[in-house]
Amino acid sequence: MSLNNIAVMGGGSWATALAKLLLRNCPSITWYMRRDDRIDDFKRLGHNPAYLTDVEFDVSRINFSSDINQVCTRADALLMVMPSPYFKTHINKISVDISGKTVISAVKGIVPGDNMIISDYLTHRFGVDPARVLVIGGPCHAEEVALDRPSFLTVGCHDVDLAAAFGSLLTSPSTRSITSSDVEGIEYAAVLKNVYSIAAGIVHGMKGGDNFLAMLVSNAVQEMDRFIDEVCPRPRNICDSVYLGDLLVTAYSRFSRNHNFGSIIGKGYSVSTARMEMEQTAEGYYGTKCIKEINKKYGIEMPILDAVYDILYHHVNAERRIRSLGRGFI
Repeated sequence: MSLNNIAVMGGGSWATALAKLLLRNCPSITWYMRRDDRIDDFKRLGHNPAYLTDVEFDVSRINFSSDINQVCTRADALLMVMPSPYFKTHINKISVDISGKTVISAVKGIVPGDNMIISDYLTHRFGVDPARVLVIGGPCHAEEVALDRPSFLTVGCHDVDLAAAFGSLLTSPSTRSITSSDVEGIEYAAVLKNVYSIAAGIVHGMKGGDNFLAMLVSNAVQEMDRFIDEVCPRPRNICDSVYLGDLLVTAYSRFSRNHNFGSIIGKGYSVSTARMEMEQTAEGYYGTKCIKEINKKYGIEMPILDAVYDILYHHVNAERRIRSLGRGFI
């Protein structure tokens, strides 16, 4: 399974950070961006004109293209780095056969409407072999990866040797890769941590205090464990960095879009105002609805998810709804 020609599919901050890592270990990469003007500016400036603008690139080592089918034809491996709400719109432009490709998802989200994790969508929609689908998870904010701060990525694949091979391409003096075979668990955890990060942000915005926030997060870990264990049962340690670590960094960090989104709501602003204030997508807004709908099948006890859903989609008062959770904390 060749990883010689990797295409980065997406132009945001996470795509930019991962491209920086790949270019430490690969002689060149292909980079798909949908807008030709962004590509032209990138070539002229030597950095992404819209995201992580301090990260400089040797553009002579990047083959840019706005033609998604041309990129998919040329590349051996496709690294998908689009926001989950727009993933389906982008990927359904692909008309060439990618069933034989290695596909890596760094989406950290779910496909709205279909309520499918990315690995399942790739298999069902494009016939990609599940053994050649990889996912990237773990506590890894794009901004900190770009700043060369110590970062830890988990690469998941049913073929752990392939996970290790791709993970080696993401290593740097400041970045370490860990391998896992729990593809589905990693993906669901990545969706759920965004939901719980919104709740944590609401607590921060309403000045609920560190004690309350600690109880919220500790109960969120248990809720995450219940859901993942029911939906994709297998041995796993929920305290591993790809589950708990990713939840913690998203719940507490100032780089977390979902935390900042929740914080605006916690300060008393409406959900619609909070969405307008956000410069980037808070994927937990969409993930909350998707997980809520998936859970109709399983009936898992998920009080924090239910509270966030009520706030986002039924316009229930955020502070009162979040404080009501405290009566059930253990």
